[in-house]
Amino acid sequence: MTHAIFVYMIDIVFLRTGDIMYVKATLRGGQDDVKIIIAGDGKVGTMLTKQLSAEGYDLTLIDDNPKVLESTEERYDIMAVQGNCASMETLERAGVKETDLLIAVTDADEINLLCCMTAHGMNPNLHTIARIRNPEYTDQIYKMRSLFALSMMINPERQAAGEIERLLKYPGFLKRDTFAKGRVEIVELRVDAGHKLCDIALNDLYSIVKCKILVCTVIRNGKAITPGGDFVLAAGDRIFVTAPTNVLTTLLKNLGIITHKAKRVILCGGGRVSFYLAQMLLRSGIGVQIVEQNYEKCVQLANMLPKATVIHGDATKEFLLDNEGISDCDALVTLTGVDEMNIIISLYGSSCKVPQIITKLGRLENNTILDALPLGSIISPKELSCNNIVQYVRAMQNQTGAALTVYMIADGQAEAVEFMVDQNTIHCGEPLKKLRIKKNVLVVCIMHGAQLEIPNGDSSFVRGDTVIVVTGADRVLYKLNDIFE
Repeated sequence: MTHAIFVYMIDIVFLRTGDIMYVKATLRGGQDDVKIIIAGDGKVGTMLTKQLSAEGYDLTLIDDNPKVLESTEERYDIMAVQGNCASMETLERAGVKETDLLIAVTDADEINLLCCMTAHGMNPNLHTIARIRNPEYTDQIYKMRSLFALSMMINPERQAAGEIERLLKYPGFLKRDTFAKGRVEIVELRVDAGHKLCDIALNDLYSIVKCKILVCTVIRNGKAITPGGDFVLAAGDRIFVTAPTNVLTTLLKNLGIITHKAKRVILCGGGRVSFYLAQMLLRSGIGVQIVEQNYEKCVQLANMLPKATVIHGDATKEFLLDNEGISDCDALVTLTGVDEMNIIISLYGSSCKVPQIITKLGRLENNTILDALPLGSIISPKELSCNNIVQYVRAMQNQTGAALTVYMIADGQAEAVEFMVDQNTIHCGEPLKKLRIKKNVLVVCIMHGAQLEIPNGDSSFVRGDTVIVVTGADRVLYKLNDIFE
């Protein structure tokens, strides 16, 4: 028998700060060769090691588990140091005094903070990034930011919750990445059999969508493709579309995708992502049901989220989800700590015809297999965190003209990067059709002040404009000039 916890409705207090906090506004970077220490060889640490080692950075990885370190050291060209990352002795062996950036992403917030404070004390010129997940610390760190010596704070769970909330606002999209201060987005759509875009060439797209968009990348059979105008979309394709934010509703409407504001959402799992997401949804007047297997956690959630309905039970049990009205809910979000469990619950939600499904996954290695499953939108907190850390690292390498925004798209096979056109940018005022742009690099949007342009061959940019480009993940763009041959 399940035990339901029902509570009275009272006001909720929300945290003032967000998922990413930049404490120091000024970068001291500009080095030609940035030396980085990553403290913690967990999911985020491993993903950062993979990304940054591929970009050629000088990496040192610290972890207290020698077996985990050995496995990572075999795969990547890094130096590994076994020990407590918060101790001066370990940091000394890792070369902290000659290091430019330390990224603390262990499982413990307290260790991450102590590691950054200790490292900064040993090297006052050091940049430090810490992963802090406990909501109890967020406001405290903001108030005491000068004492903690943090350059940036990352909260993957809150960041993931914000991404999920944005997806719930536009149920037709699998993913949304925002640029140009929220005025431009790259959204992901799936082309199924019978879809209005199925068997349509990209040159004929406007006749269907009736708004100006650009398909910048297509995933077909697990491979990312940069399509030309004669490219014909097929069933099973996942397309990544660049569009102004204000035309997204028009795009969905003209594609025949009927959306309505969610009124009731079921969250499976009572972890930090659920807590942050429930706060956001309740604030918007959306009903929230949280299913959690741990009774003590249920009591805690009920006290922290008085407007939510918290159900004690196993979300993998079909009868429980049926009793809670899964067939009538507007969205199902699977947020347990076990990927396999999230997949099973999402598959059952799909069989119950839930209009929108969002699945949280910690590992994204088997993209081809996952692509064949009806899991809806897939969210990876570690991927969101890595995007922001990589953006910071690149800014250190090249402070002038550095990327404003960096997103991995297309299952990590492509990258969307936003740049400001500055005094060092070449080819200003020249039409794109006359420029020699590197292969598999596509200019997808130009912002002329408040005016947005989906570019064609006659388009050009000038100083002060914002330019968004998409490139293959095997090429790193540190500044806008890197797109030219």
